[in-house]
Amino acid sequence: MMTHSGKRQRLIIALGAFVVSLIATLLAVDTPPAAPASGSGGPATPSASASGPRELNIGIAYGDRLTWVSDTELAIGLDDAVNSKARWIRVDLSWNNIQPDSAKNYEWQRFDRIAKAAQDRHLEVLATIGYTPKWARRSGCGGDPSCAPAHPEAFAAFAQKAAERYAPMGVHTWEIWNEPNLPFWAPKPDPAAYTTLLKSTAASLRAADKQAYVMLGGLAAVATAQSDGYVSQFDFLNAVCELGANKVVDAIAYHPYTYPHLPSEKTDFGTAFEGISSTHDNLVGILERYGTPNLPIWLTETGAATNGPGQASDGKTTPANATHVTEDLQAAIATDTIPASAANPHVAAVFWYSDQDSGTDKDKAHRSMFYGLRRYDGTPKPALAAFGAAVAAYRDKLAAAGSSASPGH
Repeated sequence: MMTHSGKRQRLIIALGAFVVSLIATLLAVDTPPAAPASGSGGPATPSASASGPRELNIGIAYGDRLTWVSDTELAIGLDDAVNSKARWIRVDLSWNNIQPDSAKNYEWQRFDRIAKAAQDRHLEVLATIGYTPKWARRSGCGGDPSCAPAHPEAFAAFAQKAAERYAPMGVHTWEIWNEPNLPFWAPKPDPAAYTTLLKSTAASLRAADKQAYVMLGGLAAVATAQSDGYVSQFDFLNAVCELGANKVVDAIAYHPYTYPHLPSEKTDFGTAFEGISSTHDNLVGILERYGTPNLPIWLTETGAATNGPGQASDGKTTPANATHVTEDLQAAIATDTIPASAANPHVAAVFWYSDQDSGTDKDKAHRSMFYGLRRYDGTPKPALAAFGAAVAAYRDKLAAAGSSASPGH
């Protein structure tokens, strides 16, 4: 027979169990999934699925080329993205182009044209914001738009103006600078100065647009070399994470050019693609060390330069000797890039650089001019069809797996 005190004790235990159960239920219902970093808006982060392939944001990177081409050439360039079933474009939004002469005047019209043409085609825009006008550069660094701003807050103020203007046109995704671990941050890379600019700019973008999605500027895959002013992607990322840069961004941008090797190829030395998560030093390991293991990685440039010195035709050439590849090997790399990117659960996006060559035969030594899916005269290389076929095959695989979500949204 139960006493009054026993009944009271049993009632207390039952009530305690009910409260614990209720709290657990509320947590399960109300707790959102962890955000990649700051928890701002922007594109969805693809995730691995046991039922099929992952979603992946796919695009073409154009650099600054579209800023200066005719309306006809702009249409051809963007239509290449549409016809390839890529849903993104990456374009430079250069401070140097918008405010070339003073802090008082803005020349938005050239980027307005790109943003409007992309919106008309339902293409998402990744804007790479960087490059300092002469009047805003550090003293002693007056001749190069890659010079760091003398005042980071001035750059952040420009970024806020850009977000206020282009968010209504659907631009919410921002990459802060391009390859800041090279002398593209002139006169030489400076992790501390870059982190200061990144923090200020991220805050300004989000103040202007609650959906702003901010990523650390695309890191070049290089070895640290003081004589060249290079800081490796691993050394640079480690340095900026030490200063908290990983806590103010939604993603890390990276440029893993692997040619003459395919992106999926495993090597003894470790390609730039393997450096995402497989080599002894890798980007994901650094992010884990600094408390952001799930921060997505966007491959905002990758590709292969064609038809020049050191040309490789079979992927077997020693990387140090291969500065260019044949057009057929470029096509094979384009074919492999999409499945290789989708296979890595840390990769959220991949952009092929670039749409069209910017040099002619006399410029063959300058490999930066020959990454295009089209030649300088506009004729397509085999890689254009190969890239489109690879994206289409990926979309078909997603559809067959019954994916209901649309990449990039």
